[in-house]
Amino acid sequence: MSGLENALFNLKFTAKSLNRQALKAGKEEQAEKTKLEKAMKQGHNDIARIYAGNAIRKQNEKLNLLQLASRVDAVAGRVQTAVTMRQITGNMMKVNRSLDVAMKSMSPERIASVMVDFEKQFENVDSATELYQDITSSATAVGTPQEDVDRLMAQAADKAGVDLQQDLQEATPVKTKVGPTEQEEEAFTERLRALRN
Repeated sequence: MSGLENALFNLKFTAKSLNRQALKAGKEEQAEKTKLEKAMKQGHNDIARIYAGNAIRKQNEKLNLLQLASRVDAVAGRVQTAVTMRQITGNMMKVNRSLDVAMKSMSPERIASVMVDFEKQFENVDSATELYQDITSSATAVGTPQEDVDRLMAQAADKAGVDLQQDLQEATPVKTKVGPTEQEEEAFTERLRALRN
């Protein structure tokens, strides 16, 4: 494994560890809340105040751990993209060398073979770019499930008297596909046929 791949493994391991610690802090928070309720029912308000402080502390600890895990996960995503881009760059360099050799010999079969390989590498670059965009757009999620975020947003919208669906539809980003158009691909196919003949 290279240094980047080792760093990626360590980052993923750290993110999982932080998420486990956050889960543990959440369970401890619930236990403190249970103790708080029990103490209040028994009329021990001073003890209940201690349990309330403990519950708040554990809640803050859980949130801090989740935020840190999210940041580490975002960095891991960027490192994963760097590893992928390095591999793709190496492959594209090999294809370019092969293309140079093929152009010197001007063998149509060889040129066609190299062009097919080049197209595959280009598709890999597109996939890596999409992966990077997905990772960076989800890096701000802070480890919360989407349905919980939606539910909380709906509750906040009800309190504020806002129509949530209308606002969300207006804010939805338009996705565009990056890549050659159908006309460009047809032109490329025609050039390839001309080279073969």
